[in-house]
Amino acid sequence: MVDWDVYLVTQASLSAGRDTAEVVAAAIDGGVGVVQLREKDRSARERYELGRRVRELTREAGVAFVVNDRVDLAQALDADGVHLGDDDLPVPVARDLLGEDAIVGRSVSTVAAARDAEAAGADYLGVGAVFATGSKDDIPEDERAVGPERVAAIADAVDVPIVGIGGITAENAADVVAAGADGVAVITAITAADDPAAATADLAAAVERARSEN
Repeated sequence: MVDWDVYLVTQASLSAGRDTAEVVAAAIDGGVGVVQLREKDRSARERYELGRRVRELTREAGVAFVVNDRVDLAQALDADGVHLGDDDLPVPVARDLLGEDAIVGRSVSTVAAARDAEAAGADYLGVGAVFATGSKDDIPEDERAVGPERVAAIADAVDVPIVGIGGITAENAADVVAAGADGVAVITAITAADDPAAATADLAAAVERARSEN
């Protein structure tokens, strides 16, 4: 069973000069449930070498480990799964390559895309960008700051878990969960924090508080 509450997306360039494995170890100490290897500005070889270290940390902690975009890297690293975007392999193809037990996630920003991804066999959906974010500069204008209202609409439309992503902090995470998300996915709220472990714990507490109040 995957713990979706706090989902870390790694990016060394947004980690205040720290090594990604160091940030991941701290996030694990803070209670992270999922780690996604992103590192879009690195070569496949560099991501593989880094991924081996992250895979070891997550395996020891029993934390789910997925790879952004690259099914081949997910296979090479024996990851738990892959997270796919619009330009990546289709969900059914990734499923065929990784197997029935793999976690296959899909980024969506509309109800129609969410329904399509669920029908294609996605195990969970990343919904966003919920709020304005500077960590992803390749988001089309109509997918920026879709808001908790879009999260709520998608949560009502599908039965698979959803995590909100984009501009989420400990201060606004509760709004995303109250709207129907099963958890929150973040980059800089953890990677750029002075204390990534404490930041992770703060996010987890915000998620749990929202869940208990709704």
